[in-house]
Amino acid sequence: MTVREDLRSAVDRLRPAVEPVARALHADPETAEEEHRSVDRLVGLLATHGFEVDRAAGEPTAFVARAGSGGTRVALCLEYDALPEIGHACGHNLIAGAGALAALALAELTEELDLTVLAVGCPAEERGGGKIPLIEAGVFADVDLAIMVHPVPDGIRLDPRGTSSQAIGQFLATYTGRAAHAAAAPHLGRNTTDAVVVAEVALALLRQQVPADHRLSANVVRSGSVPNVIPDHATIELECRAWTTEEYEALRTRVVRCLEAGALATDCELTVEPVGRPYHPLLQDDLLGALWCEALTALGLDPAAGVPLAGGSTDMGNVSHVVPALHPWVRLPGVTESLHSAGFAVAAATDAAYEVMTTAATAMAWTVAAAVADPDRVSALRARRHELYETSTSRR
Repeated sequence: MTVREDLRSAVDRLRPAVEPVARALHADPETAEEEHRSVDRLVGLLATHGFEVDRAAGEPTAFVARAGSGGTRVALCLEYDALPEIGHACGHNLIAGAGALAALALAELTEELDLTVLAVGCPAEERGGGKIPLIEAGVFADVDLAIMVHPVPDGIRLDPRGTSSQAIGQFLATYTGRAAHAAAAPHLGRNTTDAVVVAEVALALLRQQVPADHRLSANVVRSGSVPNVIPDHATIELECRAWTTEEYEALRTRVVRCLEAGALATDCELTVEPVGRPYHPLLQDDLLGALWCEALTALGLDPAAGVPLAGGSTDMGNVSHVVPALHPWVRLPGVTESLHSAGFAVAAATDAAYEVMTTAATAMAWTVAAAVADPDRVSALRARRHELYETSTSRR
C-alpha cells in the first residue's frame, strides 16, 4: 500500500473512536477558557492511542499530545471552544475531531516518515486568543509546519492560496460620570449613557468613511439601571477588523477618537482597556496550500470552485507568523446558514458533517505526509520558518 492508502485506511479505522468524542463536544459545549470537559475527552482519546500528553502547556485548558520522535515536527491544531448561547456555531467540534483523527492516523507512520506528531489543544479561539500564550510558551518553537481545518457553509472556495483572515482586536471602553437625581438635579449629573450615544453616532458615521472591507462593531454591556438616576458608569465592548495589521491599527485609532468624542461632549472620563490580544492576519503557506489542493482533488473535490470567504478572524494567524501554517476550509454540503448562527450549529452535528470531518482528516494527513516525505519540501518549510522568525524578531 502507498502512504496515502495507509493513511486513508487508518482514518477509516480510527473514525469510530474519534466521532463519538466530536459528537460529545457538540452536545456539551463549553465557552472560551472553560473547556475542561472538552479537554478531558480529547486528552483521554489521544492518551488511549499512545500519545504522551502534557497538560501544563501554558493555559489551564490547553494541552500538547505527542507521538513519535522523528526529525520533522508537525502540529495539528485542535480547537474546541463554543460560542455563548448558540454552542458550536463555528464547528469547533469538527475542527477538533478532524485534527485528532489526522493526528492519530499520522502517528501510525511516524517511523516511516521520520515524524513527530503534536496534537495541540488550543483553547479560547473565539475570545482571548488561546494560541498566543502557547506561542509564547514555545509550543511551536521547533515545529516545521502547523495545520488545522475549518468547516464553512456550502459554496465557499476551498483553495486557501491567496486567502487570509482579518487582523482583529477587542477592547472595552468605560465611561465614568456623576450620578444625580434625573428630575430634582439633572444638571449636577454627568450622563455616561449620553456619552455612549455620542460615541455610537460617531462610530456609525465613521463606518461610511473606512474601506469597505474593514469592520467595526460595538455592544453596550452596561449603561444605567433605572430611569430616575443619571447613570455614572457605562461600558461598551468593541472590536475592529482589517486585512493588515497596519490597517487595523489605523482603524483602532479612529475608533478611539469616536469614543473620546463621547467623553468630551458629556464631560465624562474614558478608559480603554484591551480584551485579550490582537489576532494577526493569516499567512497561508503556498507550498502547503498546493499540497492541500492536490489532496482534495484526489478525494474528488474541486478546490477552485466557489467564492472566497468574505471575512473572519483567527488566532491561527498568530501561529502563521512564527511557523509555516495552513488554515484551509471544508464545505458542509447544502448548508447555507452563516458561521456563528444557530443554524450552522445544528448543521455541524449532522451525519453529513461528520463525513466531512473524516474527509478533512484524510486531506490533512495526506498534506502533512506529502510535505514531510520530500526532503526538498522540508528544507523549504524550514527556510520559511527561519524567514518568519527573522521578520517577527525585527518587529519587537
